[in-house]
Amino acid sequence: MDNSIYVIDSIDRYNSLYGFETLHPMVGVVDFNHALRAPEKIRFLYGVYAVFLKMVKGCEIRYGRQTYDYQEGTIVCFAPGQSVEVTMNSAEPQTDVLGLLFHPDLIKGTSLGRNIRRYGFFSYSSNEALHVSEQEKTLFMDSLRTIRTELEHSVDKHSRTLLSMHIELLLEYCLRFYDRQFITRDKVCRDAIVRFESLLDEYFDGNNAEESGLPTVKYFADKLCLSANYFGDMVKKETGMTPQEHIQSKIIDLAKERIMESDRTVSEVAYSLGFQYPQHLCRLFKKRVGCTPNSYRSQGPARHDGGNS
Repeated sequence: MDNSIYVIDSIDRYNSLYGFETLHPMVGVVDFNHALRAPEKIRFLYGVYAVFLKMVKGCEIRYGRQTYDYQEGTIVCFAPGQSVEVTMNSAEPQTDVLGLLFHPDLIKGTSLGRNIRRYGFFSYSSNEALHVSEQEKTLFMDSLRTIRTELEHSVDKHSRTLLSMHIELLLEYCLRFYDRQFITRDKVCRDAIVRFESLLDEYFDGNNAEESGLPTVKYFADKLCLSANYFGDMVKKETGMTPQEHIQSKIIDLAKERIMESDRTVSEVAYSLGFQYPQHLCRLFKKRVGCTPNSYRSQGPARHDGGNS
């Protein structure tokens, strides 16, 4: 196979590549121990959702320019629009990989369709794959067997609803597994939070804000070599606040300080913090503090600092 991108826009197209039987046009459960063929190296552009459990390191999966940090006993997830490169391990050709693929059209108008954005792990990056325990592997495989059993049933008016429900249950288990990972990697998470706070200070201590504008969550995630979704989930679970809320809290604290300790106008304070328009600072300030910056300056912090910031 050449280095061109193989577009996975249907379940049958993926199954045809590996010699799997297509039991349903929008859902597939695959077991690579039974694959009839496997390209040595291939690049995918996913047009479907995919969740894989890799039991052994039979192949190397790269996402972007990086390799997944865990290669054995690992769950990896892909969403439509993501590009992935897979290289088979010639020294260990058997790939003990189980997977689920489902087309986005399957979940339109279903509970899963409404909740799909909850599963942020579909957007996690290469160094954030999930390493699962033996019990978690068993739960994953049991869910796949249930879905496979439904696929072997003749398609009827209940099929779509039942399949989407079973898939949603599997993803809920994966969500639990990822939540557990943040707990078991507690020290790593705490260190990242400390680094995040340090990066926030550094950003506003220099001229970055004036020159580059307000910092984004992606800016800090990139500095920590994390995807924005993983970074956001980690910060939320560790602190109870989103990264955006942390950034806004820092901005409000600095705005208060600069308003009270300088003769600068509110506009000058806003520009120094990276706001393109002063009214945007005023709007955020009133939302978080309960008054305008000018009112805060004239009446003093004692009237307003009751824990709102």
